[in-house]
Parts: sequence; structure tokens; C-alpha cells
Amino acid sequence: MDETPDQTLPTVLFVCVKNGGKSQMAAGLMRQATGGRVQVLSAGTAPGGAVNALSAESLLEVGVDIRDQVPQPVTDELVAAADLVVVLGRDAVVAPEDGTPVVTWDTDEPSERGISGMERMRLVRDDIAARVDALAADLARATDAPLP
Repeated sequence: MDETPDQTLPTVLFVCVKNGGKSQMAAGLMRQATGGRVQVLSAGTAPGGAVNALSAESLLEVGVDIRDQVPQPVTDELVAAADLVVVLGRDAVVAPEDGTPVVTWDTDEPSERGISGMERMRLVRDDIAARVDALAADLARATDAPLP
């Protein structure tokens, strides 16, 4: 997935460790929430080989298809190209590049409560979706451009 940011749009980079689950979910949900009015990228600090199948399945339930996405590594260039970097979870770490703001979403981890499988993934999806919706609304206010 070789994406070149469009500098005319606000750019958000979502990062997790493997770039196969949470960051891909956030990116897919942000694309849906903003309808192309935000450039959306995702990457991982130690990318895996494929998108997590349960992550993809849980997003299909809400009309988002990430099955064609491919995990990629976070690079200094991606971080520098972003207007905002959102790190999902506690394990990934991204250093700011040229003043790019980096925020961390300490996302819900239902497995810590013994919840697994698709039930876990739906809870993760819903937590990320609420955060993405709030961020999309913030971006719309900041750019004075209503998002779909």
C-alpha cells in the first residue's frame, strides 16, 4: 500500500504495532466518516504480513472493507507528511517528526477482561469508531468544511 499524501487535504496517519488490526480499522473508519475529505494513511512499527481477518470481518459488518489493505512500516516521511499521527494502543511508539503532533489512543482491550474472538473485535471496533467520529468532527470544525 504505497500512498502519497495529498497536501491539499488534512492528513491523518494511524499507527499500531502490526498495522494489521487497530490502525487499519481506524483508517477504514476514518475514510468512511470523512468521505475523501481527509487523506488517511496507516502504518505499523513492526508490520505483520496481512490484515487481521477478524478486524476486517468486524468492519464489513458496518460497511467498511479493508481486506485489500497491506501492512506497511511507519517511516519518518509518513510521519512528516501527516498533520496528525494517532497511535493506537500502548505498545507502538512514534516520535514526532518536524513538529507533527502525535496523540495516543489507549484503546479498549477486551482480552484483558477475558473477551475474545468476534465479540472482542466488535468492542475494539466500536471504541475506535467513537474516537474516529470525534476526530472527524474536530477536523471538520478545524477546516470549516463539513464532512459527510
